Amino acid sequence: MDDVSETSLLQTGDDLPPVLEENAQGRSPFLLTSDHFGRAIPRSLGNLGLSESELARHIAWDIGIAGVARELAKRLNAHLIAQAYSRLVIDCNRPLHAPASIPRISEATMIPGNEGLTREAVQARRREVFEPYHRRISQAIDDRLRNSLPTVLVSLHSFTPVYAGIRRPWHVGTLYQSDNGLPSLLLKALRASGDLIVGDNEPYAVSNDTDYTIPMHGEARGLMNTGVEIRQDLISDQAGEMQWAERLADIFNDIEASLRAQALLRT
Repeated sequence: MDDVSETSLLQTGDDLPPVLEENAQGRSPFLLTSDHFGRAIPRSLGNLGLSESELARHIAWDIGIAGVARELAKRLNAHLIAQAYSRLVIDCNRPLHAPASIPRISEATMIPGNEGLTREAVQARRREVFEPYHRRISQAIDDRLRNSLPTVLVSLHSFTPVYAGIRRPWHVGTLYQSDNGLPSLLLKALRASGDLIVGDNEPYAVSNDTDYTIPMHGEARGLMNTGVEIRQDLISDQAGEMQWAERLADIFNDIEASLRAQALLRT
């Protein structure tokens, strides 16, 4: 990859920092990440040529996950690292080589502001949005391991009830690639409630071609990990967000106790 100037080509002093954090001193073994937490767009990009109604859709962010993530971090005393910028600026859960990294079309919606980007414009989005976010996750893991804190990566997402005209039956899904240790525990606990349809690697599965956070920060570093996908209509208001944060907190607390009893939490 060619070098480009370090001069900012994207953000101004009025823009949000790309990395949002909650409870950075949290002592829980669970490190929470949220790649599609926010839907901010740098001022220099305007609205990417989209209406506000389009920018409020799932194409721009994971609806409802911000409230769940914040409350879950509080209930678990866990560190949350989240991305402030919209996935339409650059998707922080896609490999940089993937076409969906900076999508020109998302769920049949054209993204005018992503058409015909120069190399410098692409590099600026990577340098100022993608890289600071993933660098912070890496630093947090380094710090935790240096301080002998057990670390389990939990990547939080939400999904649409209907995609491409097909209704999705799952209320929640656990996602993984090569390590299903934690996902299997989470799957069992969610199904035990008796009132949920729980997806096992549904509605998505993790892969090196389509995902970045779990492969890079979980699997490559040998950390126990899972993705969590919650259906958006269940967390479309504050009551739903709080309900799901409480449900997940109870489950993760039980899982932590079980892992500690089996001496399976790694430092």
